[in-house]
Amino acid sequence: MFELLTDKLTNVFRKLSNKGRLTEKDVDEALREVRLALLEADVNFRVVRDLVNQVRERALGQEVLRSLTPGQQMVKIVNEQLTAILSGGAHQLAAASQSPSVIMMVGLQGSGKTTTAAKLALHLRRTGHRALLVAADLRRPAAVEQLLTLGRQSDISVYEEGTASNVVQVARNGVEKAKFLGLPWAIVDTGGRLHIDEELMVELQEIKQAVSPAEVLLVVDAMTGQDAVTAAAEFHRRLGLTGLILAKLDGDARGGAALSITAVTGIPIKFIGAGERVEALEPFYPDRLASRILGMGDVLSLVEKAQEGIEEEEAKALERKIREATFNLEDFLGQLQRLKKMGPLTQLLEMVPGFSAMKRQVSVEQVDEARLKRTEAIIYSMTREERRRPEAINGSRRRRIAKGSGTTPQEVNQLLNQFDQMRKMMRQLTTAKGKRRPTQLFQ
Repeated sequence: MFELLTDKLTNVFRKLSNKGRLTEKDVDEALREVRLALLEADVNFRVVRDLVNQVRERALGQEVLRSLTPGQQMVKIVNEQLTAILSGGAHQLAAASQSPSVIMMVGLQGSGKTTTAAKLALHLRRTGHRALLVAADLRRPAAVEQLLTLGRQSDISVYEEGTASNVVQVARNGVEKAKFLGLPWAIVDTGGRLHIDEELMVELQEIKQAVSPAEVLLVVDAMTGQDAVTAAAEFHRRLGLTGLILAKLDGDARGGAALSITAVTGIPIKFIGAGERVEALEPFYPDRLASRILGMGDVLSLVEKAQEGIEEEEAKALERKIREATFNLEDFLGQLQRLKKMGPLTQLLEMVPGFSAMKRQVSVEQVDEARLKRTEAIIYSMTREERRRPEAINGSRRRRIAKGSGTTPQEVNQLLNQFDQMRKMMRQLTTAKGKRRPTQLFQ
């Protein structure tokens, strides 16, 4: 989402880095470009004004004008001010004193509220907390069935009474069911509208009064720009929101809502949705998002995703295989599948520091997920013996594998050569003194 903004800010700071000492004129010219970049990204104009003024005040002090690395100092200041804009309130979920802690999900129709409810339940389970989903969106005909489907896919329990029941009663009964089952969380999916109206707000207020939620979370479609900020302010006025979830943050919108919403409304962002998969929900960290926007990457989130994909025992077994030079194409296929579970490849690369500046020099094919799928298809077309002993694959086997995977013998040969080079590199890493342990490559 922030690609254009990141590119423009990166260009501004690159120009400053090419200078020696900065003058007040240099700072003002740079901040004018920063202001334009933020406004073009649909950031609220008051937020832009305050950010630029605060950065200018700090930049004209000793931090930048007398610095030997003025470009780096400007990046540091902008990063800190962006983090401050994105911060505000507690970003973690607050549990009630008695179980179950109720999370009331609200939002306009089409914001991704129902899908996000399932994502949140899966996130809680991954952190050791089970949740019951309560299907209390009875306005949209397919909402109950959608939640049931998502629950089955993720093995999460769903409480529902069909679409003919009373909304408030369904919410109350669902919370009682969670209490009976001894579950620590109940997530109530409520109805939405295409726009904010009095009937919607009255219904939500009645549900809130009936279930006494510990959290009232508004799901905001980040693609809607400043309309999302306006909607959040109205929901907060009527319901007293405790947090926000930004959905569709992987879209191609300019990202202004994400940068404006907390500063304008005072409501903290608690989670961000960065994909359609039910696993694609991340806890929100202001400093990490600010770093991504400035092209500085997000190493901590990348490490966390990697740790979710591989257990310690698996890492040790993998290290042993590399050390003993028995790492084969079956192991390689397993690593590719883990990589896919971590999320879209382009999103992972954005977490790598410096990738935003490097991506212009990398061809699209080199980060194309279709290429990974072709690689998988080639390996799946091999016999188990061929995966374990790729050196046994001769010309006739290459032709058979190519035919079975819908590729060419040349592509099969290219994969085998690349895999051989990778194995050689791994052996060097395990034998070189003072190098990192192989386990660290996969964690």
